[in-house]
Amino acid sequence: MDGYFAQRLHHQLRGRVRHFAESEVRPLIPAMEAGRSVHRELSRLIARQGWLGATISRDHGGMGAGHLAKTIIIEELSRVSAAMGAMVQASQLGAAKIVHFGSDEQRKTWLPAIAAGECLPTIAVTEPESGGHVLGMSATAVRDGDDYLLNGRKVYVGNSHIGDLHGVVVRTGPGSGGLTAFLVEADRPGVRVGDQKPTMGLHGFGFGELVFDNCRVPAANRLGDEGDGLAVAYSSSVLYGRPNLTAVSLGLHRAILEETTRFCAERHRYGNPLHELPSVKLKLGRIQSRLMTARLTAYHAVHLLDEGMPCDAELMNAKLINVESALDSARNAMEIHAAAGLFTDRPIERYLRDAHHIFAPAGTSDIQLLRLAEAALGTAKGQWSERLADVVRMEPAL
Repeated sequence: MDGYFAQRLHHQLRGRVRHFAESEVRPLIPAMEAGRSVHRELSRLIARQGWLGATISRDHGGMGAGHLAKTIIIEELSRVSAAMGAMVQASQLGAAKIVHFGSDEQRKTWLPAIAAGECLPTIAVTEPESGGHVLGMSATAVRDGDDYLLNGRKVYVGNSHIGDLHGVVVRTGPGSGGLTAFLVEADRPGVRVGDQKPTMGLHGFGFGELVFDNCRVPAANRLGDEGDGLAVAYSSSVLYGRPNLTAVSLGLHRAILEETTRFCAERHRYGNPLHELPSVKLKLGRIQSRLMTARLTAYHAVHLLDEGMPCDAELMNAKLINVESALDSARNAMEIHAAAGLFTDRPIERYLRDAHHIFAPAGTSDIQLLRLAEAALGTAKGQWSERLADVVRMEPAL
């Protein structure tokens, strides 16, 4: 596609999402902050805009727009509400496993519904005792005729309380080849959602616990073959989890800068706007510099992904830079606001709380650094962006 034409379409998409976020999402933020719970109606309204299908092909009812378009959608929502940006990114992450590993029948059944906003998918990998150590999971699936019986617990499942279709990775055998993924409908007998617990931030978004108690799942719901579970988990995390969370951090970072510059223009010291103080201007300069660098790493990584080029390291680095930069800038912004930032009449304390939620999912900063070291040493075990290049390469058509 012509570069100018693609840029214009991305600009139009940004405008549509920003208008929606300002008109439909921002008025509901006080209620979400007060309720500290999942906002079901708003989540469904956002889903019906079709944005969950950003990387779903047009043949399956999606936008077929690619990962840069997906980044713009999440970024613009997160600029207003990181909770709603997180809701969209979690659903798009849930769609990834079907895009990459679903059978023709599974894709025909589920992808159009996801793209239309009629189905919110999740992905459930993490367990209470194993955390980010995927191979340490203990939830199981045992073959029983034409079905499997699933048992175990999954935690930190994005959209757990509103999800319609859970992508669950469980153990069917020993070792790294003993993990298998399944599509489990939320209303299937034997599936229970744990109580929603209050969290520090991202109010309006839910990430909770799923319990499987002799949940009978047809073999037709298996994603790929037995033993493909590790690939489902890792590829989804690398190709979707990291860039999606990068986009949430990027949107938050933009909101931090915009709010802080607005505050500095409103407040006066010694007869001049607050930003005339050298110490404040230096902090604003640091925030601006971090944001510019973070944006470059984010857009560059997903551009490579859209082109089907090897970019696992770029995706890891984008998540690392964006998360750490947003946290640093949020702290600087709080320093500039001083005591005024501690009150909830301004959003800066919400931005700081929300930014902390993006640190752990899809790998903490230490995990990203370890993987980047492997890339530097030449010891990385292949690249998911290269293995699945034919699927992730898309021609933007917004």
